[in-house]
Amino acid sequence: CVDARQALHFKQVFATAKKAGFAHKDGATEDSTLEHAPFGMVLGEDGRPFKTRSGENVKLSDLIDEAEERAAVISAEKNPDLTDEERKRIAHTVAVAALKYADLSSDRIKDYVFDWDRMLAFEGNTGPYLLYTYVRIQSIFRKAREQGVADGYESAPLSINEPEEKQLALVLLRYPATVASVARTLEPHRMCGYLYELAGTFSRFFEKCPVLKADTDASRLARLRLCNLTSRVLEDGLDCLGIQTLERM
Repeated sequence: CVDARQALHFKQVFATAKKAGFAHKDGATEDSTLEHAPFGMVLGEDGRPFKTRSGENVKLSDLIDEAEERAAVISAEKNPDLTDEERKRIAHTVAVAALKYADLSSDRIKDYVFDWDRMLAFEGNTGPYLLYTYVRIQSIFRKAREQGVADGYESAPLSINEPEEKQLALVLLRYPATVASVARTLEPHRMCGYLYELAGTFSRFFEKCPVLKADTDASRLARLRLCNLTSRVLEDGLDCLGIQTLERM
């Protein structure tokens, strides 16, 4: 996984490795697959690549520190009752999610201009937005347990009646194919796009289809099951991107 300017170099390295027998495993009928996953360059405001060797680039440590400070402010506004330790842990997780997602959500082969606000955005198609969706679902289940209505949803029959329920179910069914596509193409931005679509679809489902206040027990359990499936897919997809989830934000 090295930038696209090294394409010829790796073509030569792989050809040499195969010719020397380094790519062939004992007992195998053919050589192992050697693949270069090229990515575009991070450009400065002048449109030129960062000069990493001369130290003229933005340091990752500075980026993480700034992201944590911004995340801590937002966390304090939303949950003033959090302890300092909890706020620090949440801020770090949200900050790293923002940075990783900002980098991985772009088509890896395209160049992009580095922008502080883009890297540290917490709204829209961002890592923090996906974390918030996951946290929102955990909140639903906490309330369900408090009300004593959470038992049995895992084995409850799925009941797809409303358009929003159908749309959410259809998006969830696409997850295995998305994982296979990301692995085949080595393009993590496909996973980002899918998870963002899933979060938006869940938001519309949640607005139109009451979960805990559903008309019947069967409907409530079926919707809790859809919520649980969404939560599991979000957690697994974010894990594929190296992003940790949170129970609260």
